[in-house]
Amino acid sequence: MQAQVKYESEVKTAVLGDRMITVKNLTPVFSPQEQDKRNREVEQRLFDVFRKYAGRG
Repeated sequence: MQAQVKYESEVKTAVLGDRMITVKNLTPVFSPQEQDKRNREVEQRLFDVFRKYAGRG
């Protein structure tokens, strides 16, 4: 069973020409342990991409 993920909401509105544009950004809220886990996953994936392309010049 997975826990329900909670999100922080941020709403920004801008005018572009004669239109009003609203953007709603939802960011997941993680526990410190879950955030550390996510950060390690992202770091590992970035490292894998870096390794793949590092030898090319």
